[in-house]
Amino acid sequence: MQARIHVTLKNGVLDPQGKAIHHALAGLGFAGVEDVRQGKYLELELADQDRAAAEQQLRQMCEQLLANTVIESYAIELDGEAVA
Repeated sequence: MQARIHVTLKNGVLDPQGKAIHHALAGLGFAGVEDVRQGKYLELELADQDRAAAEQQLRQMCEQLLANTVIESYAIELDGEAVA
């Protein structure tokens, strides 16, 4: 089972890396970019074939290690489908 996790800063949280990327893009002549928010993308290959158990385990991974839930949000895809 393949999982994809997208971790991004919550709205309102300052994103200095995003600002640096935005500035660099402007310096390269990409003036049409209004804002940049930077995040993390992770792929995990899971041995578990029980979808419900995998979803629960992925949420625990995000809550305990992969995302700082105070300032970050995460979205999980499992075998190409978004997990609610």
